[in-house]
Amino acid sequence: MTGPSKRLEEARKAFEHGDKQASARAHAHKAISQASEEHGGAESQYLGEMVYGGLDGIITTFAVVSGVAGAQLGTPVILILGLANLFADGFSMATGAYLSTKSEQEYYRKEWEREAWEVEHFPDGERSELIEVYLKRGYTEDEAHQLVQIQSREPKRWVKAMMLDELGMMEDESNPLTNGLVTFISFIIAGAVPLIVYLLGLAFPISSEAAFPISIALSALALFGLGASKVLVTKLNPIRSGLEMLIVGGLAAGVAYVVGALLKGIGG
Repeated sequence: MTGPSKRLEEARKAFEHGDKQASARAHAHKAISQASEEHGGAESQYLGEMVYGGLDGIITTFAVVSGVAGAQLGTPVILILGLANLFADGFSMATGAYLSTKSEQEYYRKEWEREAWEVEHFPDGERSELIEVYLKRGYTEDEAHQLVQIQSREPKRWVKAMMLDELGMMEDESNPLTNGLVTFISFIIAGAVPLIVYLLGLAFPISSEAAFPISIALSALALFGLGASKVLVTKLNPIRSGLEMLIVGGLAAGVAYVVGALLKGIGG
């Protein structure tokens, strides 16, 4: 971790520990200047897609395994439905992530073009809109006019101010294709965890009675680990995040198991 993200992480830790000296170091002019010159945060740009894609993968696949196990339909059915769900849902999630990112970026660019056109052709109206935004935020009339005067000195900066302050829109600089690939890969890897013992059962003698408890244990560990890893995004307590995700995943699997058990007669 480098650049702004490193300085921000140091500031967060200083706040959590009430360390005024560490906070002062994080807010020193040298640290701020250095952070602004470095290109940090690239390694964590797709962290959210990785974590949440993995969580979706393991929860949905574990629910399928639990449902089939509850219906007592056997290992072949678990593998067929589990793998079909894994790749179909993984592709669907990846496509959704790609299209969502792409659509947001296209919408942002369209709104940017509109604001740029309005700044060029109706500058007085755009200044009035921005003044109203600042007044609603609690600035005085003089302060609002001063802020608008500063923002409107350079057209690109002015348009960016309109996008952020008026529309509340920030540009998403992530790559849509990379978003989709990260989501797909993390979904497949994490979602395969509940199926590992059943796949091994094709080559080694593992009874179906033993396979399901092992799948539960592996899935529980993976759910807790992925839940705890959310702190890389949310900055919350890792134990609490891990337990929350374990409970959510457990409830989803429990519901699927009960439904499968109640409907097992349908399967013959």
